[in-house]
Amino acid sequence: MPLALLALAIGAFGIGTTEFVIMGLLPEVAGDFGVTIPTAGLLVTGYALGVVLGAPLMTVLGTKISRKRMLMLLMGLFIAGNVLSALAPSFSVMLIGRVVASLAHGAFFGIGSVVAADLVAPNKKAGAIAMMFTGLTVANVVGVPLGTFVGQSAGWRVTFGMVAALGVVGLAGIAKLVPDMPKPQGVHLRHELAAFKNAQVLLAMAMTVLGFGGVFAAITYIAPMMTHVAGFADGSVTWLLVLFGLGMVGGNLIGGKYADRALMPMLYVSLGALAVVLALFTLTAQNKVLAAITIALIGALGFATVPPLQKRVLDQAHGAPTLASAVNIGAFNLGNALAAWLGGMVIAAGYGYTSPNWVGAALAAAALLLAFLSAALERSDGTAVGTVVTSAAPPEQRAVVHH
Repeated sequence: MPLALLALAIGAFGIGTTEFVIMGLLPEVAGDFGVTIPTAGLLVTGYALGVVLGAPLMTVLGTKISRKRMLMLLMGLFIAGNVLSALAPSFSVMLIGRVVASLAHGAFFGIGSVVAADLVAPNKKAGAIAMMFTGLTVANVVGVPLGTFVGQSAGWRVTFGMVAALGVVGLAGIAKLVPDMPKPQGVHLRHELAAFKNAQVLLAMAMTVLGFGGVFAAITYIAPMMTHVAGFADGSVTWLLVLFGLGMVGGNLIGGKYADRALMPMLYVSLGALAVVLALFTLTAQNKVLAAITIALIGALGFATVPPLQKRVLDQAHGAPTLASAVNIGAFNLGNALAAWLGGMVIAAGYGYTSPNWVGAALAAAALLLAFLSAALERSDGTAVGTVVTSAAPPEQRAVVHH
């Protein structure tokens, strides 16, 4: 794997840390600014919405420049947003800082996925994408717990200052290690937009929303579920989330490896197993040991879907994959927001703290059905499942390559 992937992974590590670390620091931030916890929660919601809106916006703005330069500009935006958060004199200014940082998120992973895939041989593309996403998964094992500890010990502003410094390292790595690949000729914004007329691209994005949404339906409410149902102490939630993060790291690498061999079968297995494990979590949440094992499995199975889904979008978007790839990152966050809302609804309706697990299982099962539908449509079109159309060539020069 090229060293350039390390630079992309460092950027991904910083982005993953800033996205999730705020959840552990909400009480400190709320206390400093004199706002309620629900109000402080807007820092999470605002970031997620910024990702959804920023992914297509920043990608469209970047269509006129090289992908390397755009990645550097996105890291600059990420650094500026985190510096603004660290120095914010008021809650509203910090919220602006969070939104500014979030605008870089979707486009960075979207463009980064295309760059990572272009750096390696065709039979290693999903593995390269997984390598970049390793930065995001490792952030949940190292960056988030460490950032939470530093924030609780030295102040949350120090945490955001450290994240900004990570962004500087990522920016330097991209500038030094990522090759300045020429922008593909013959690909314009209208070609990028045309990808959304492809039913397979839309199906892959719907699988992303539903499949990863299934994960967040359960994990969003992991703290009350583990303390009220499993009987864990409040302080145990941190290491349970580390287990979830370790599962994410393993699942991401496995998903990348096997998606390059058999993409759709990998999706069938991971989505089907995810639906079963989420349904079982309603029972295993009653036991500490089984609950801990299940949390790690949810992380592994959930993130095993990420490289194949991202590669599926790249493959199906043909000669103009950048915008579709970035929008798919927004789809992950849309799934997170939708699932968290649905999980909250069933808890509010009085079905108990384990009820979001059933919501998650239903979402994952729906994603599995879409995967079967996608494969059936592909067979009916006479195209072999797993066929890749090279993404670098303009439409008139595309060649079909069978892995």
